[in-house]
Amino acid sequence: MRSFQYFIVLIALVCISVYAQNESTAKAKYDVFSFDKRVTLPGNPEIIFDAVTGDISRWWDHSFTDNPKKFFIEPVPGGGFWEIFDDEGNGVLHARVIYADRGKMLRFDGPLGLSGKAIQVVTTYQFEPVGTDSTLFKVSVHAAGEVDEGIPAIVERVWEHFIFDQLEPYIKSGKHLEEK
Repeated sequence: MRSFQYFIVLIALVCISVYAQNESTAKAKYDVFSFDKRVTLPGNPEIIFDAVTGDISRWWDHSFTDNPKKFFIEPVPGGGFWEIFDDEGNGVLHARVIYADRGKMLRFDGPLGLSGKAIQVVTTYQFEPVGTDSTLFKVSVHAAGEVDEGIPAIVERVWEHFIFDQLEPYIKSGKHLEEK
């Protein structure tokens, strides 16, 4: 009789385990998405490249903490896209730079704000001269992995915010020239 009880408990645990695995897999949705955004900014490609790398705390405003100390992108292969929380150095590595050519292209690979998800996001910045004193700044985002419903639209809106609400006014104000 006692071994029968153990058998019933074992069957129940197996059923619970299978149910839990099915529940967790059912919630994960794997997908891909991509989009491009473009804006023409005053300044040559090297100036714009410098404004979107190094310390970007003046225009990047989405963070994992309420009051981050600093955001910066190290514009060299292997460099990080860092958010530093405090003086102790706590923070997050949002992405890793995989291609850097000053004034032409910067590419980084990492989950950005989707950290904790099984997702890979490759973001490319391209810089093309327009006339003698402006740059076409193109941002291309390509993502694949665990993508919850609505995430592609949210990510695209966040990039529109960064580019059109934050970066463009920052560049047009000339503040990026005062700081470098």
